[in-house]
Amino acid sequence: METVERLNSHGNRDLDLDSSYRRREMKERAPRNRTLTLSEEEIQKYRERLLRLERPVSVAEVENRTICKDVFEALDYLPPSFVDLVFVDPPYNLHKKFNLTTFRAMDSDRYEQWLEAWVKKLIPLLKPQASVYFCGDWKSSGAIFNVVRKYFRIQNRITWEREKGRGSRRNWKNCSEDIWFCTVSDDYYFNAEAVRIKRRVLAPYRDENGRPKDWQQEEKGRFRVTYPSNIWFDLTVPFWSMRENTDHPTQKPEKLLARIILASSRPGDLVFDPFAGSGTTSVVAKKLGRRYVGVEIDEYYCCLAEKRLELAESDRSIQGYEDGVFWERNTSIWRGRSETGK
Repeated sequence: METVERLNSHGNRDLDLDSSYRRREMKERAPRNRTLTLSEEEIQKYRERLLRLERPVSVAEVENRTICKDVFEALDYLPPSFVDLVFVDPPYNLHKKFNLTTFRAMDSDRYEQWLEAWVKKLIPLLKPQASVYFCGDWKSSGAIFNVVRKYFRIQNRITWEREKGRGSRRNWKNCSEDIWFCTVSDDYYFNAEAVRIKRRVLAPYRDENGRPKDWQQEEKGRFRVTYPSNIWFDLTVPFWSMRENTDHPTQKPEKLLARIILASSRPGDLVFDPFAGSGTTSVVAKKLGRRYVGVEIDEYYCCLAEKRLELAESDRSIQGYEDGVFWERNTSIWRGRSETGK
């Protein structure tokens, strides 16, 4: 599509993965910066693992793989009815640079046309009971709604707090995003028990016999386990001191993906991400015992995804999720360890 173009097609200097690597390594980082990077040797290593589709393929050929290709082309080659859960984090309707690729903002009608062009290709890949989660900001959320309501059953709209970002003197600070929870039909899987939140109790009420009312006393304090709503305040956007952080400009927290994957898929189900970025969806799916397929046009991000998938073989921890429950932001500090893994 003309709205997603290579930078070197706009008169800029020709760029490739190697020059992108060199530019990143020239960037000075603080000594405690944990941002995941790639050496030249790692780039060569992970390049060889990437799948580059040129023909229709079977499930066995794409399962647990990272596909380096434009999503418009890749969707034409994938097998029918093989996906249980889709997480979609497309470029929002903003002017945004993604390494060697840039997305250019357009009017809302054209953005809807761009969305629908690939959403239609997504439909045949889904199982009848599949769930689909579509991310968007305030500017693109309306267009996403207009498209997904044509093809799916909209079950809910999640709003989550993105606490990072600059303030504004002329507008309200933009610190929230939406996720549209959709399903192919009204027959879908949802496990609320798997996504309960453990909250610190500030008002520890007791019943007439003096027993805790809906909370438990633990060594580190008083806590209550509850079900999450469609407003999420407990997420931390990856930043420089977190082990999951990469240089991808719109990386989602692993904790966010864990909540969606646990709620809307079973162990062994296949989770698909058509705009995989640095691989967060695939990484969390692997950590939680699901199969995965990710499609990403940028080779550097694909290599980052492969490195993260390799690291997940020895470390399956997810910041903010432990002992079968999700903890509120910074709650784990009370338990003797910070959320950044220090």
